[in-house]
Amino acid sequence: MAKIAILGAGLGGTIMAYELREALGKGHEISLVTLGSRYSFVPSNPWVAVGWRDRETIEVDLEEVCRRRGLALHPQGARRLHPEEKRIELNDGAFLDYDYLVIATGPDLAFDEIEGLGPEANSQSVCHIDHALQAKEAVDALIRKPGPVVVGAVQGASCFGPAYEFAFILDKALRDAKVRDRVPMTFVTSEPYIGHLGLDGVGDTKGLLESALREHHIKWICNARVERVEADKMVVSEIAEDGSVKQSHELPQVFSMMLPAFRGVAAVRGIEGLVNPRGFVLVDKHQRNPAFPEIFAVGVCVAIAPVGKTPVPVGVPKTGFMIESMVTATARNIDRLVKGLEPDAEATWNAVCLADFGDSGIAFVAQPQIPPRNVNWSSSGKWVHAAKVGFEKYFLHKVRSGVSEPFYEKLALHALGIEKLKEIRIEEPSAIDSKN
Repeated sequence: MAKIAILGAGLGGTIMAYELREALGKGHEISLVTLGSRYSFVPSNPWVAVGWRDRETIEVDLEEVCRRRGLALHPQGARRLHPEEKRIELNDGAFLDYDYLVIATGPDLAFDEIEGLGPEANSQSVCHIDHALQAKEAVDALIRKPGPVVVGAVQGASCFGPAYEFAFILDKALRDAKVRDRVPMTFVTSEPYIGHLGLDGVGDTKGLLESALREHHIKWICNARVERVEADKMVVSEIAEDGSVKQSHELPQVFSMMLPAFRGVAAVRGIEGLVNPRGFVLVDKHQRNPAFPEIFAVGVCVAIAPVGKTPVPVGVPKTGFMIESMVTATARNIDRLVKGLEPDAEATWNAVCLADFGDSGIAFVAQPQIPPRNVNWSSSGKWVHAAKVGFEKYFLHKVRSGVSEPFYEKLALHALGIEKLKEIRIEEPSAIDSKN
């Protein structure tokens, strides 16, 4: 009997446990290590921050699902990984041994790298459900007493989609509250241009997002390095191509939401051979760590080099579609190892992304995610908002049911009207919208 441990129960880790159970059957021990017993659908956090969702709507208690699926849940979380011993030290002092390990921790949020950044200081976040609920209180205060707003992503950030989403969702919430006319908004980003997204753009994301920002009266600053965040202002340096400061900005703010840079979690950070200097896990084409071949990694914790040099550091996002391809490949590779075979599966690393704007949105397809690409497509429309809502319902149903099968993935994409995108036969938005 093989012992497989999964460290982290987010989007990647939870589905990893389900797929491994499907692949390996009941004859092997699968353990899921996470802090707490609740799964939270992070892509819904921008909606939580404006009161369109609550905690109960987007969370799933994993205890009953794990019991039903024969998965051992360890909700005390991990203190430290000891890869030489093939053991995980848990936060309560206990140890969990493994034959194979999948690291799916997601990131540590590096708020401390910028003075005044983060929910415990002078800005809000939508990276965690608790942060989003705190942001909701700040949004309520903003509606009661309108003033300047700054939204965006700081230097070193690698997840830009939620920043754009929140800017437009907040715009919609403020319009609904009839106070948008009293809230000047600025989008501040480390990207070299609007729509870069850490991917050097996809299709016409630059044109689509610049147009959307103009249409919604949102100013922007690119190549931005946030120096500090104070209670009433954000100090930002706009960096030129040669690395010099092109212009300094002191942006007044009564509310700000800035996505931080990511780094690896403390449990794995600093382990030689396992992680890079930022703490992200090093993997080969089979999602396998070269130094510790019994360890695999999926999701945001995986080390991926930036797409190119930029005046301000910009990371590469790991989209949901990309993460699920990592999961499927890893499940097959561990199954083969258990059977005495060598890994042969590789993740596709394609991206299909739905960015919601509250009443419309932008979708893009990148195949592969990192350029140069075979497919480089983007489009916008109200159908994207409907598709994002549908995907939320589908994914939460999948987590509650404890099932992860390609058939359901295909069925959901067809129901959302984007099956053609997965097959890379692109339809016009009007044709896609007619199916919803």
